[in-house]
Amino acid sequence: MVTGELKRQVDKVWDAFWSGGIANPVEVIEQITYLLFIKRLDDLQLLAEKKAARFGDEVENPVFPDGYDSDLPSRRPYRDLRWSQFTNFAPSEMFEVVSEHVFPWLRRLGAEGSSYARNMRDARFTIPTPALLTKVVDLLHDIPMEDRDTKGDIYEYMLSKLATSGTNGQFRTARHIIQLMVDLQRPRPDDLIIDPAFMRKSDVSRDIQAPVRLVLGGSSRSLCSPVRTRATTLRRQPAQSLPACARLRQPEGP
Repeated sequence: MVTGELKRQVDKVWDAFWSGGIANPVEVIEQITYLLFIKRLDDLQLLAEKKAARFGDEVENPVFPDGYDSDLPSRRPYRDLRWSQFTNFAPSEMFEVVSEHVFPWLRRLGAEGSSYARNMRDARFTIPTPALLTKVVDLLHDIPMEDRDTKGDIYEYMLSKLATSGTNGQFRTARHIIQLMVDLQRPRPDDLIIDPAFMRKSDVSRDIQAPVRLVLGGSSRSLCSPVRTRATTLRRQPAQSLPACARLRQPEGP
């Protein structure tokens, strides 16, 4: 079970992404997952190094070997790709290392055709600024990820935030998108606007009413979404074949 302290730590990371310009909750979870995975790779090598030093052995199959990550002039030693190393760099240098070296290396890591290679071939770094990366890295330092149950609880909590993210506005239809939909459809008084998301917290029928009223030039017209519909998009149908409650009613009087 996620403790209150862990929830607060995860919420701080989540809020940092939100204030830094990343509002898509799926993207937030994706970036947190990549960063925690990078941190875990370094933790595993640190454990292997301690064990090898205790017995006077060499680390077998190190994740971060000796040498450089490429033959390009901008190459970096593999040790710079380790969490324990790049988190001590200045924000601009850390951002460069993570975006231009760590993530390309992640995509190449693993045997060709392996499950890892398939899952990581599209790994992308979307944190937009060095300041946001620095803040997120500092916050992730405080989240314990060694215990397997704790990791599962943390991810379950993050996934639960997907269900509630609509209250923060992530799943709302943007106003300029609504206006574009209205401009493209140009609804008439005898048209029906079908809303497949009816009864949800951020349904199109509620958000689209004001723009439609402006197009129709009146304030007493209303929208009604039929409860049973298999429509998947806003579409126009003859009003005669639809329930009266679903029609855009014209205002009474002159």
